[in-house]
Amino acid sequence: MTTIELKKVLIHRINEINDVSFLTAIKTILDSKSGTTVLALTEEQRNEINESRKEVKQGHYIEHELLDKKVSEWLNTK
Repeated sequence: MTTIELKKVLIHRINEINDVSFLTAIKTILDSKSGTTVLALTEEQRNEINESRKEVKQGHYIEHELLDKKVSEWLNTK
């Protein structure tokens, strides 16, 4: 069976399904394969991301390894 024939069979079979949970499961599988998942962000989330990017450009961040070291030191002094 060619790819085109298989797609036609699948489309036909999916059109016959009325089970919403099953169709949702199929959609989840298809979404995971498409690689084009788009996240819908709120205005507040977009603003937070933009602010974070500005902070990184200004050097206002700490690298993960250094943060781990500081946390370990802090925990050992308690």
